[in-house]
Amino acid sequence: MATAPVADIPAHVPPDLIREIGLTTGADFLAAPHDFMAKLHETHPPIFYSVNPLVGNAWVTIKHEDAFFALRHPEYFTTAGATPFPRDPNNYFYFIPLEIDPPHHRKYRAILDSTFSPQGVMKLDAYMRRLSNELIDEFIDKGEVEFTTGFGRPLPVSIFLDLMGLPQEMRDTFVGWAVDLLHSQDRMSAGLAMRGIEAYLAQVIVEKTKTPDDGVISTIIQARPDGEPLTEREIFGFTFFLFIAGLDTVFATLNNMWLWLARNPDRRREIIDNPGNINAQVEELLRVFSVTFSGRTLTQDIEMRGVKMKAGDKFTSILPACNYDPDVFADPTTIDFSRPRKPILAFAGGVHACIGAHLARLEIKIGLQEWLRRIPDFAVKPDAEISYYPGGVVGPKALPLVW
Repeated sequence: MATAPVADIPAHVPPDLIREIGLTTGADFLAAPHDFMAKLHETHPPIFYSVNPLVGNAWVTIKHEDAFFALRHPEYFTTAGATPFPRDPNNYFYFIPLEIDPPHHRKYRAILDSTFSPQGVMKLDAYMRRLSNELIDEFIDKGEVEFTTGFGRPLPVSIFLDLMGLPQEMRDTFVGWAVDLLHSQDRMSAGLAMRGIEAYLAQVIVEKTKTPDDGVISTIIQARPDGEPLTEREIFGFTFFLFIAGLDTVFATLNNMWLWLARNPDRRREIIDNPGNINAQVEELLRVFSVTFSGRTLTQDIEMRGVKMKAGDKFTSILPACNYDPDVFADPTTIDFSRPRKPILAFAGGVHACIGAHLARLEIKIGLQEWLRRIPDFAVKPDAEISYYPGGVVGPKALPLVW
């Protein structure tokens, strides 16, 4: 049961549904986040009211069906204000397209459809393979690497920066800002990171307006949906959202996957021995190692599973827990590369499904193929302690590997 002040909990929330579980920040969560979220199905009701003094209170669901419904019904669950980052109310911007509901959402999404389509990202295949091998070249002869900084981060972030048209030499600065914004429990650090990103991107947008290139930021600036250019705040909100989304999620996903690979040599060999099954392997690893959550706000009263929620209530789908739902995935904590294909929620769903999902899948696929081709046998460095970042993107802080 929760110990938070009663005044912070709406009167319509039944006391027996209130829980204070330390989601994303508590010691039990941070000890083993995915185990923690999988076990919620054994210990918690399908929908309960999560009290968290750090990230705020919200209804949460751990059921695949309920999350799927919330993601596909913006008439009940709006994304407006879905990201809790501080913004100046006098110069406000929306995170586009995430915080824009249908029907307006589509016009923004269409701007980058061709870039992030399956056909669009496949053009990057050879580049991704070359980059993967250049990274591996840097450490393979050393017999060890800190995976997060040697491969897990530079692979997806370098690809993302090239797509955006941003300088590679600022990669560490960008990542530092993202870590402070997404994982810091200190509001001052998060605020400083937010202001740093805002100032930098504002300058970039001015420069690319004058001198466009073939990157995503220039594409947004030059877009003319409905025959009209986007406003300055629309361009900024679109660019800011992509900037944040592209720096942390695939990075965290790769860290989780390689930790499991390092600890499970027999399963690693299974991947190597079945190269034709790579797409199913990637999908199953994405199911088990999802890293994000999906926040919404109710626009009207609704009842789900007998739970009455009211307009204005916050609602969060714990997507990793939903991907462990035993009603959808038999023996859900077992990684099964022959599992029948069912929709996973690693990239959310509905109109707000992650725009970079195809890119992420290809990055993971190529990263697995090239790493396992050259470093098939590896392990976590003896005596290494694996710890996790708090916050809404779940992954280990460091992952020292040896071979």
